[in-house]
Amino acid sequence: MSFPLLTATAALPAIGAVVTAAVPAARRTAAKWLALLVSLATLALAIVVLVRFDPDGDRYQLTESHSWIADFGVRYELGVDGIGVALLALTALLIPFIILAGWHDADPLETGSKRWRPTQGFFALILAVEAMVIISFEATDVFLFYIFFEAMLIPMYFLIGGFGDRAHEHGEEAASTQRSYAAVKFLLYNLVGGLIMLAAVIGLYVVAGNFSLQEIAEARANGSLDMATNTERWLFLGFFFAFAVKAPLWPLHTWLPNAMGEATAPVAVLITAVVDKVGTFAMLRFCLQLFPEASKWATPAILVLALISIIYGALLAVGQRDIKRLVAYASISHFGFIIMGIFVMTSQGQSGATLYMVNHGISTAALMLVAGFLISRRGSRLIADYGGVQKVAPVLAGTFLIGGLATLSLPGLAPFVSEFLVLVGTFSNYPVVGIIATFGIVLAALYTLVLYQRTMTGPVKAEVSAMPDLRVRELVVVAPLIVLLIFLGVYPKPVTDIVNPAVKATMSDVQKKDPQPEVEAAK
Repeated sequence: MSFPLLTATAALPAIGAVVTAAVPAARRTAAKWLALLVSLATLALAIVVLVRFDPDGDRYQLTESHSWIADFGVRYELGVDGIGVALLALTALLIPFIILAGWHDADPLETGSKRWRPTQGFFALILAVEAMVIISFEATDVFLFYIFFEAMLIPMYFLIGGFGDRAHEHGEEAASTQRSYAAVKFLLYNLVGGLIMLAAVIGLYVVAGNFSLQEIAEARANGSLDMATNTERWLFLGFFFAFAVKAPLWPLHTWLPNAMGEATAPVAVLITAVVDKVGTFAMLRFCLQLFPEASKWATPAILVLALISIIYGALLAVGQRDIKRLVAYASISHFGFIIMGIFVMTSQGQSGATLYMVNHGISTAALMLVAGFLISRRGSRLIADYGGVQKVAPVLAGTFLIGGLATLSLPGLAPFVSEFLVLVGTFSNYPVVGIIATFGIVLAALYTLVLYQRTMTGPVKAEVSAMPDLRVRELVVVAPLIVLLIFLGVYPKPVTDIVNPAVKATMSDVQKKDPQPEVEAAK
């Protein structure tokens, strides 16, 4: 039997989480290094998966299949397509940077304080989330996917509520209250979505008799499984609701600004750059593949919701006083673009949406982590508390600017390519939607440049006059992300070559073809 490579990529961080949590309390530094080494080893395995994956080969590769709960048709089935392998690689890439950026985030609050922050638990929870996200990208059994889709909520709840941001304008007691509120809101929203999805998962089993994604999709394609129209639509809505909460899509988005605002910057990156991607990924893998007719039926309504997310998120980002909440609302706008790209049902739109997931993960990580370094120096998340930072910390300001320019999709940086593809794909089928969506780009330029101008330019405020520039550890975190933003902005081909065949297969699932351009015949 061949080596179970996909299982290993998820099992390694899971085992690492258990071992890290078991490190004695006095060995905090050892726990940090252990978590970092485990994340780097997981990245090495992800690179092996990426190298062994053949974009022109079978749709699902490196597959594993074992009986699990035979009486109910549940199997332990794994496999990756081009979309899954790209997001698996993104997750494995970001986790070491998240760990390095959060190196001191779980240290004791005060020397001799009884309010001990369990460092080992912080890094163990990050590794646990990584394991669950990775197996979610690999699972081809619907029930197996559902288990880890829901299970990742538990470590995320503790990361938000137990290890929140220390910078709060009203003191530690108010910060603790806000963290608890944000964590509970995150959990409740996602649990409600998950419970609705569970009903749909059970309904799917009643109709199909098993949970295998590939078997159900093949049965749908060859006509041996014929779902009633209303049944398919209700099942689709059950799945889509849960994914829209996770994504997050307006009006199910309100947990995200609270969670990102109260979490530490690395955990905020874990939320929006890693965990939330499971929602948009699942729309492509499960909604479109299992329920093609219902997906087309729901497209007009979903495009309206995506448009609202784009404009609403960008408008609220413009008016934010809090740096981290600004990035959160910007992410809501960006997820609107991703969901729009998925449901315009063109290969350009879906390729752009998948590329957007990868590029948004990198750009948001760069911007939020630098913002976290900035906040940790000043002890405030409020934009008004900054000014003139570029004069005292030019490297910090420069990396912050590049992350911001990537967020507004400046040509030459990675998100531009993905946003351009999404808009091209949208204009092909829905030109009015594409026109309205472009206003989101204008607003992105506004909130990004205003943020930079208010924090980095102008007179140097007394509170930031002694602010140190980026340290070596912080440069190690930020520099590779900046390099990736530039590289993928100039040369996105390595990612598009991987995802395009999977996108073509998805287009085939929904029986859609790209519209042909109207060319006037030569006279």
